[in-house]
Amino acid sequence: MKLWNNSPLSRILIALGLVGVVTFSLHFLRVPGSSAPDFPCGSPSQTRANINIAAGESGSEIAQSLFDAGVVKSSGSYFRVAVGDPRSQKVAPGNHEIDLNLCATEALNQLLDSARITGLINIFEGAWLSEILPQFYAANFTKSDVASALSKVVKPSGFSSIEGLLFPAQYSFATDTSAKVALQSMIDRALREMKAAGFYSSREKFTPQQLLIIASLVQAEGNTEDFAKISQVIRNRIVKGMPLQFDSTVHYVKKTRGSIFLSTQSTLLNSPYNTYRKYGLPPGPINNPGADALRAAVNPTPGDWLYFITVAPFDTRFTSDINQFNDWKVEYKKNLRAGKFRSEKK
Repeated sequence: MKLWNNSPLSRILIALGLVGVVTFSLHFLRVPGSSAPDFPCGSPSQTRANINIAAGESGSEIAQSLFDAGVVKSSGSYFRVAVGDPRSQKVAPGNHEIDLNLCATEALNQLLDSARITGLINIFEGAWLSEILPQFYAANFTKSDVASALSKVVKPSGFSSIEGLLFPAQYSFATDTSAKVALQSMIDRALREMKAAGFYSSREKFTPQQLLIIASLVQAEGNTEDFAKISQVIRNRIVKGMPLQFDSTVHYVKKTRGSIFLSTQSTLLNSPYNTYRKYGLPPGPINNPGADALRAAVNPTPGDWLYFITVAPFDTRFTSDINQFNDWKVEYKKNLRAGKFRSEKK
C-alpha cells in the first residue's frame, strides 16, 4: 500500500515539545513572607546536589527539594522567584545537577540549563531501538553496560522483543544509574501505558504483544487523527486474508527514514517483517509507539476500509473500493511529481 509517512523530524519536534510540558503547578497565590531568607547571588558552592524533578511536580515541591538539598537558603525564596518569573514554567523533568548555596534566581537559571540534566534520553514516538541506543551512549552509558542490560531486563509476560517496549518520553538518570535500571524504567512505563490503554482488558482475540505490534504499525503509517482508522484497516485486511502491504514494515527492515516512495524491488525483500510478502502481522513491533497509538490499537474506528493513501500532506483518504484507491494513487503520483511533498521535512 503506497502512502506517505509522517516525517521523523516532525515527530522529534513533537516529542521535544511534549517533554517540555510545564512542570510547575504555580497558582495565583501571594507568597507569605516576601522577605524569605536568600543566599547572596554570585557566591555558589563548589559542591553540587542532584535535584530530581518529576513531570507535573509543583513549584512548592521543587522549592522544598532545593531547600532540603542546600541549594537555596529557604523554600520561600525560590517559590517567590518562581511565581514572578514565567520561565519557571519551562523547567524540564529530570535529574538536575545544581550548585549549593545559590540565590533563588541563580537556582532557577541552573534548573533551566539543559546541560545540567544528567543522563538525558529523549525517545520520540515511533523511534526504533537502533535510534534509541546511541542516546544511551551519548548519556555516558557504556556499550558493554547497555548490551548486558538488553539481555537482563525483564519484559512483560508474552513479549518477545524490547522493540516497542521503550515508551516515548524524556528520561533523565543520575550519573551512577545502570543501563539495566534505565531500560527497565522505560519498559515499566510502557507496561503502565499499555494497561491504561486497555491492552489487558480487551475482549478481542489479539494478545497484548499483537496489540503493541498494531500500535507500532499505526504509529508509523499515519497522523494521530488517522490512527484509529488505520487500526481498523489492519483488522479488515487480516480478516479478509489480505497482506497488509505497509511500506513502513519494509522501511523498518532497511532502516530507511523519510522516504515516501518504495520501489517494487524493495517489496520483494525476504524478511518476516515485509508485509508485502508475509501475511498477517509482522513478528514484532516495528517501533516504539506513543500513547495515542496504543489507544488506537485497542479502539479502532468502525468501518469497512481496506485501503488508505496520503494523496497530499495531511490529506489521507480511506476506502474499501480498489478502483477508488487506484484513482487516488494517480492523484498522489501527480502531487508527488508536482513537488507537493517537498515542503515536508524528511
